[in-house]
Amino acid sequence: MISLSYAEENYLKGIYHLSDGGKKNVSTNDLSHEMKTKPASVSDMLRKLSEKKVIDYRKYYGVNITEEGTKQALQIIRKHRLWEVFLVEKLHFSWDEVHEVAEELEHVKSPILIQRLDEFLGHPKYDPHGDPIPDEFGDVKARPRMPLHELKNNDTGQIVAVKDSSAAFLRYLDKVGAYIGARIKVLDKVDFDGSLEILVDNKKTIFMSKDVAANILILQ
Repeated sequence: MISLSYAEENYLKGIYHLSDGGKKNVSTNDLSHEMKTKPASVSDMLRKLSEKKVIDYRKYYGVNITEEGTKQALQIIRKHRLWEVFLVEKLHFSWDEVHEVAEELEHVKSPILIQRLDEFLGHPKYDPHGDPIPDEFGDVKARPRMPLHELKNNDTGQIVAVKDSSAAFLRYLDKVGAYIGARIKVLDKVDFDGSLEILVDNKKTIFMSKDVAANILILQ
């Protein structure tokens, strides 16, 4: 595999996510916003990544990830999500605490360490936020899911992931009792603003705005 620096890996992962896995080009401005840096710095980094053939970059046309870049990005994502599982299951971090720590750990270069970590954890398929973990070959097995706000009255399902993994959002879900694995039923959907009355695990009723429900993914 091509050797990438810490910063180059972060950019490559950002391009992978913004391009939806290579399905669309990403503008320099969008990448600048994602990476929280100036467009001039982004352009310098894109030239470096282009020289390593992990991205296709043409000025004024944006950037996209190459096949080799996709392989690299998926391995970074794999490491990140495995470390999140480890932090939650073995070190008892809460799910709103793990992202920044995993951001550091994802840059570990040792393939054997990640292989042993995967084995130690029992080859988990999903991270604590419900995102699929790529296997060692980069294959991703995503399950079908839909945003909670699209459900109708009396629809049922199970919370399997969140779109927003910010600490504030996850702490809010903890507060109201909406967690990965919870069984839910829509008791009422308000026509005026799309807010929902939800029954969780057949015992607790919670009220949820449309914006919150749009960031919760359901398996029916």
